[in-house]
Amino acid sequence: MLQVRVVQVAYGDDESVEQRVTRVAQLVRQQQDADLIVLPELWSHGGFAHSAWRARAEPLTGPTVAALSAAVRETGAVVHIGSLVERVASGSSPGPEGRGLWNTSVVLGPDGQIRATYRKVHRFGFGEGEPVLLEAGEEIVTSELTGRRGGGVTLGLATCYDLRFPEMFRALLDAGSEVFVVPAAWPLARVEHWQLLGRARALENQCFVIQCNTAGTHSGVAMGGNSQVVGPDGAVLARAGVGEEVLSVALDLAELEDFRSSFPVLGDRRLLPSSGHDS
Repeated sequence: MLQVRVVQVAYGDDESVEQRVTRVAQLVRQQQDADLIVLPELWSHGGFAHSAWRARAEPLTGPTVAALSAAVRETGAVVHIGSLVERVASGSSPGPEGRGLWNTSVVLGPDGQIRATYRKVHRFGFGEGEPVLLEAGEEIVTSELTGRRGGGVTLGLATCYDLRFPEMFRALLDAGSEVFVVPAAWPLARVEHWQLLGRARALENQCFVIQCNTAGTHSGVAMGGNSQVVGPDGAVLARAGVGEEVLSVALDLAELEDFRSSFPVLGDRRLLPSSGHDS
């Protein structure tokens, strides 16, 4: 059994970034006996705090990752720290649009070292926020989960708005993913979409889906909470409310193989990425 903790962080505008990082690092320390701990999208820098992103951005060697790395070493777990606004490292390419900022997810191993990073591919905002301020990621990313009970499990990494693009999850499936991990800053106004899309991505790909959202209200936006863990049959195994909460869920990975074997829909796929037709 894979022991998962989904840490739904609530915050408002009255808490500084430094205070929040310290507080969340302590929350991570409290999650003992977990194999995988997941935090939300942009919890440190503010999911809708667009005007502050450039000032708050930091490299992956910055204080947010450092604080979480120290906390991780006290848990023995793999920790998906959610995402932060990443500033390009000195001497590195600022990206094709020259902005030098990304919405970047980070996975840390039990030793506190970075195991994987994923730069968000689909930028949300319809001409505001991410599309005008941040670079778009360009790569599908998976990460092998190893730890006390996590050997041989492949995580597929996605972030928030990515959930609306099923072709991305098909690509993650084809890359070997068994568990999709989706941190988010999803508003309350569209929380039913959040619930439905997570179940759809799980069922159509016969994978577990771990969705970790933010709670509270910041930058004038009420956040949706409702973090959830969904089984490969689309059933919700656990769901949070709208406040700060930690979900503790045990995933039986044998159930995934059993479900895929008993209902082998994936074997009937015909429109595969490599199945182009010559004229």
